[in-house]
Amino acid sequence: MKVLKEGGHRLFETDPETARYVAELLVRLRRDGMDAVRALSAQFDAWSPKSFELSAKQIAAAVGECPRQLRTDTAFCQGNVRRFARAQLRMFKPLEVESPRGVWLGHRHIPVHSVGSYVPGGRYPMFGSAQMSIIPAKVAGVKSVIACTPPVRGSGYYPATINAMKQAGADRIFVLGGVPAMALMAFGMGEVDPVDILCGAGNKFVAEAKRQLFGQCGIDLLAGPTEIAVIADDSADPALVACDLLGQAEHDPASGQLCVCLSVAFGRAVLKEIERQLPALPTREIAGQSWAANGKLSVARDRDEAIRISDDYAPEHLELHVDAPAYYFDRLRNYGSLFIGEETTVAYGDKSIGTNHILPTSRSARYTGGVWVGKFLKTVTYQRMTPAASVRVGEVTARQCDVERMAAHAVTARVRVARYSAQPGRRRKKHA
Repeated sequence: MKVLKEGGHRLFETDPETARYVAELLVRLRRDGMDAVRALSAQFDAWSPKSFELSAKQIAAAVGECPRQLRTDTAFCQGNVRRFARAQLRMFKPLEVESPRGVWLGHRHIPVHSVGSYVPGGRYPMFGSAQMSIIPAKVAGVKSVIACTPPVRGSGYYPATINAMKQAGADRIFVLGGVPAMALMAFGMGEVDPVDILCGAGNKFVAEAKRQLFGQCGIDLLAGPTEIAVIADDSADPALVACDLLGQAEHDPASGQLCVCLSVAFGRAVLKEIERQLPALPTREIAGQSWAANGKLSVARDRDEAIRISDDYAPEHLELHVDAPAYYFDRLRNYGSLFIGEETTVAYGDKSIGTNHILPTSRSARYTGGVWVGKFLKTVTYQRMTPAASVRVGEVTARQCDVERMAAHAVTARVRVARYSAQPGRRRKKHA
């Protein structure tokens, strides 16, 4: 491997100062409830309305402010997400098997009751994030989705975000951001009951709040700065590869970009294209910082080394600009979402194509995928058996318990062995 450009280390933001600060906020929020929510929202966002929850009239007004084309485009994007989530749901089937004889084991899938969805604002009003957490939850069968989005500092909310949240199926919408929003949903404050799962991306304070709230409720995943990797061979267009790398670089100065190519000449062509395209970007200040600090370009000896480099990076998004995509598809293992061929791009996945954009970052794609309909389903097991099977299993279980010195466990087995050995046809009493 030859490195033509070094990039920074991708570390999830877990600095002690952020952790300490968020911990102090959560203690205050738990102790003081809505008084703390209101005070912190006024401090951080200059936002302290009579109610943080939007009424049906306010939601309708926000939707009405959105141009028809925006509403139509949002419906198109959300329709794609909804259809894909429904297709995913169809793969979940109940299971029951008899093994061993007289013992039936099974599982079923039960949706969680409530989800808290956080739709980020900040530098960009990412209203497309609404469908990525709300729609899969509703398709899974979640009864209650509470959605929060930060205000536009001091001046209310972004209508396109409210429209997206409403159309995605949010049951209640709150204009509230940051750690107070996460605490509102996780602890349950005012008229909000505690949610079962927190879902959605956010800044380092939101991510740290999710980390500390895990256990109080579930979370989708911990997401750091966004990232992209592109594997490109000499059949690719260097201008298009550069374009896609810069497309992710504009997110944040901490965003990560990796290009893995198969020749030095192609790699240099990509670097030249980045130099040409960057000055023309309206977001060049952020994209330039990101590429300078975190952009990396490596030249692999062959396809297998390219795959090893990518799998080690374990990117959130991975694009394939190659003439033999099947070879890579069959062998790549670590990525959040894969974009096969130059015809598709990360922006399609982020906004409109139907797959989810809440994805693992900071190498967590080594062990988890992104948000999907299954994130909101609990797979639970059950068992039942005949009296004769209870005797057979009970004898083995009692001996196992004896070895572990768990006497009371052994008694629960032996009492059944004795009961059903004496009365092998005995059935359980039916209770009303």
